[in-house]
Amino acid sequence: MAAMISCNYFYSLSNTSKLISPKNPSFHRRCSSQIPRRIQLCNKQKDRLLPLKECTISIALAVGLITGAPTLGWSGYADAATTPVLPDLSVLISGPPIKDPGALLRYALPIDNKAIREVQKPLEDITDSLKIAGVRGLDSVERNVKQASRTLKQMKSLIVSGLAESKKDHGIELLNKLEAGMGEFQKIVEDRNRDAVAPKQKELLNYVGGVEEDMVDGFPYEVPEEYQNIPLLKGRAAVDMKVKVKDNPNLEECVFHIVLDGYNAPVTAGNFIDLVERHFYDGMEIQRADGFVVQTGDPEGPAEGFIDPSTEKTRTIPLEIMVEGEKAPFYGETLEELGLYKAQTKLPFNAFGTMAMARDEFEDNSGSSQVFWLLKESELTPSNANILDGRYAVFGYVTENEDFLADLKVGDVIESIQVVSGLDNLVNPSYKIAG
Repeated sequence: MAAMISCNYFYSLSNTSKLISPKNPSFHRRCSSQIPRRIQLCNKQKDRLLPLKECTISIALAVGLITGAPTLGWSGYADAATTPVLPDLSVLISGPPIKDPGALLRYALPIDNKAIREVQKPLEDITDSLKIAGVRGLDSVERNVKQASRTLKQMKSLIVSGLAESKKDHGIELLNKLEAGMGEFQKIVEDRNRDAVAPKQKELLNYVGGVEEDMVDGFPYEVPEEYQNIPLLKGRAAVDMKVKVKDNPNLEECVFHIVLDGYNAPVTAGNFIDLVERHFYDGMEIQRADGFVVQTGDPEGPAEGFIDPSTEKTRTIPLEIMVEGEKAPFYGETLEELGLYKAQTKLPFNAFGTMAMARDEFEDNSGSSQVFWLLKESELTPSNANILDGRYAVFGYVTENEDFLADLKVGDVIESIQVVSGLDNLVNPSYKIAG
């Protein structure tokens, strides 16, 4: 019997002013199809038909997730000359997805030093080891620690050789702390102190991440000429977002620590940091909180983004997507539009609290000031097979207190967002020109 898809729904992450009340989140019905009948195009917005390839990819993902089928055949009903090649879902879902925001940021760094990665991996694997109950879990942790420690001793010289010359002293200092911490970690495991494992793992991985950042020598590529004079974050930065929570007896306020990745999204992260320094978000309310995303950034008045005082027009930025294996991001087109159906993004929507730029659904280059944080997986947003990847520009992750994002509601107030590190990586800041 042919598989049946009656409806396939997709949350709109377009500007909040175009959404229905967050208590009744807006859905866009993307496709209505019965396989193997012809694909029916539906959903007009701004008098535009949903592109065939977007409809096709949504069906492909839905069928793959519902039936487990890795590929689809259209039995000749679609024009072979215009039908796009469908993604192989077995490629997208291969291997367990990385969901830890810190790990995602470490693996996203533009480095190619296998030695430090060999130290990093067993330390990252401790997260899975701790899921094993009882003594077996600690035995697995012990193997991880011994492997990481042994690799560090054997490959320390190779790691040092990969440090940028200007950062070598700092990198060596971190390596020495990492080496000392390995000995302390082994003692923790020998004492069977399970409660101390996760904090020590986090400490050592922070050292590893610091060493890896010290391997990045300058900014690794040239941003396209048309974007070189706008605010750009050439490196990493971190911000603290303080939110005042209303009508919640268990939570009055919370500070979310967010790491922004300018290596993989310099335009998007630079735009956000520039707005933060303008205090654009201070005092702004959470404007959408529906269990799927938390969203803010829509200013009061008719404008749906930041109005640049120098032009009196909405400042917009291009869609920006970095793909694994590429040296620079793609701009202005989704990965579907580029035909890169199997491509893996460097900053995927894998982690709770993934931060991305909102935009009009049918305007790739309409991002301005509205941002959102993804809260949970759905049938269309599973890690490693996520139809948001390649459609929206991810530029950071909440790395502390991310779980409390789920407690935010519409009307909660962002008291402030402050840059706590990396501001010196921002070039062409417009807030300084504005005074």
